Amino acid sequence: MLPILDEYHLYLKLEKALSNNTIEAYESDLHKLKIYLQDAHIQLESAELAHLRDFIIEISSLGIHPRSQARILSSVKSFYHFLIYKNLRDNDPTELLESPKIGLRLPEVLALEEIDNIIKAIDLSKKEGQRNKAIIEVLYGSGLRVSELIGLQLSKIYLDQGYMLVEGKGSKQRLVPLSPQSITQIMLWKMDRNELKIQKGSHDYLFLNRRGSILTRDMIFKIVKDLCNMAGIKKTISPHTFRHSFATHLLENGANLRAIQQLLGHESITTTELYTHIDMQFLRKTILECHPMNQSK
Repeated sequence: MLPILDEYHLYLKLEKALSNNTIEAYESDLHKLKIYLQDAHIQLESAELAHLRDFIIEISSLGIHPRSQARILSSVKSFYHFLIYKNLRDNDPTELLESPKIGLRLPEVLALEEIDNIIKAIDLSKKEGQRNKAIIEVLYGSGLRVSELIGLQLSKIYLDQGYMLVEGKGSKQRLVPLSPQSITQIMLWKMDRNELKIQKGSHDYLFLNRRGSILTRDMIFKIVKDLCNMAGIKKTISPHTFRHSFATHLLENGANLRAIQQLLGHESITTTELYTHIDMQFLRKTILECHPMNQSK
């Protein structure tokens, strides 16, 4: 019989179909609780409401942001729900735990002019210039997450048809349309990419570094940060900002909210699909008609 934490890992991976990053976050948060309970000589599986309340008070006293506290609490609740699911407990000690109050924090959104300035800041005379331009166009033109961007595979990009197969959270795949501008920049980048000495295991990935290996999340963050500095943008920007901007600009230009949910790959779209059918032609039409980069060309 597997140790309970190993069983929980398999539950998150196989039954909940969570991504590796999410599983690591859940297990890291649970480890904090385990260490806290060990100091009080309490087994993780045996904790009661009073113990968990003391734990929440403890992490709050450390100055941890309420948003992070809420995430830790979510991880803890998930574990005790799992114990009930496995018939290892008959009560839920987290049922009366209150989440910390989180103020509404609106994400930064780039104006179209700022995105134009970021693209203009790219030095196309450098070997990585065309790659970086294609990265920005795809981030903003399709609203991808960073993990989705670095995982893009050539074998799943259909330039002639104008869409790509993207692997999102929990290894869930979705079709995402490509704008004409994104298609152009990808084709130009592929010409430069052909000049690289590609490393083993990287041949099918679209975006590579100068050594022919897969790009990392940190590298995408650095590319975006450097370009924003060169463009003189003072906002706190990350690759995810382009995703927020993508959704906001589509909405401002009259796009259907359900189409935006589908394009972003939000999990809540599963419920929405019970009431509406959104096909690829409609999603492609949404980007072509409502995305400002297509309107400005």
